[in-house]
Amino acid sequence: MQTQKIIDHIVSWLKEYAQKANVKGYVIGVSGGVDSGVVSTLAAMTGLKTLLIEMPIRQKEDQVNRAWEHMNDLKSKFPNVEAISVNLTPAFEELHKTFDVKDDEFPNEKLAFANTRSRLRMLTLYYYGQINGLLVCGTGNKVEDFGIGFYTKYGDGGVDVSPIADLYKTEVYELAKALNLVKNIQEAIPTDGLWDVDRTDEQQIGATYPELEKIQKEWGTKTESDYDGRDLEVYKIFSRMNKAAQHKINPIPVCDIPEEWRNA
Repeated sequence: MQTQKIIDHIVSWLKEYAQKANVKGYVIGVSGGVDSGVVSTLAAMTGLKTLLIEMPIRQKEDQVNRAWEHMNDLKSKFPNVEAISVNLTPAFEELHKTFDVKDDEFPNEKLAFANTRSRLRMLTLYYYGQINGLLVCGTGNKVEDFGIGFYTKYGDGGVDVSPIADLYKTEVYELAKALNLVKNIQEAIPTDGLWDVDRTDEQQIGATYPELEKIQKEWGTKTESDYDGRDLEVYKIFSRMNKAAQHKINPIPVCDIPEEWRNA
C-alpha cells in the first residue's frame, strides 16, 4: 500500500471538500480507538479548524485516557486543533430512566440502549459542528460501513463526510503507524465502547477484522461451497451480517409514485 500517497490524497480531499462547502473545518468524535485517531490526525493535517470531542457515557477509564493522550498529542503538533470533553452520562441516564422497559418483555433493549449512546453522540457532534461552522467527519472503515454494517444507523453512521470508508481496518492500522499516532492508539483493541461491560468488536462479531476482510475481498466471486473450516465460519458470519445490514448500506428506499397518477 502506498501509504503516503493515500494520506496526502485524503488530506487534500478533506481540505477541498470543506472549502467547497464553505465551512471552517471538521468536528470529530474521539473514542480512543485507531479509526478516530487516524481520521482526527488527517483532519488536523488540512490546517483547517479541527475540533476533537471526547464524549464519555459510562466510559471505561482506559478509553478516556487513550482519547486524551491522543488529543493532547495532536494539540501539541497542530495549532488548528482544539479538544474538549462533553460528559454525556447525565443526559444518557435521563434517557435511560425515560425509555427503560422490562428486559424480559423486550429482549433487544440493551442493544437499543447501546445504539442510543451512539445517537446521543451524533446529536452532540452536530450541535458543536453547527455552532462552530464545521462538518461532522466520520470514522467508519470499509468493513464496518460496507461489509457487515457494524455501526449505528443515525449514530456513528450519521456524518457529513467519511474519509476512511474505502480503507480496510488493517489499512487503517498502516496509516496509524505512518502517521506516528501514540502507541496506545496504535495498539488499542477495537471496541465500540457502547456497553457497560467490556465487549471487543471481535467478541461481538465473532471474527477478527483480517478474517472479515478476506471474505469481503472475495465477496461476489466465491460462494459458501468454496470455503471450509474457519473460512466457512467467517463467511457465514459475514453473509448473515451483510444481509441484515442492507438497510444501512443501501440508500433509503423511496416509494416512487407513477407520474400518470399525479396528472389524473
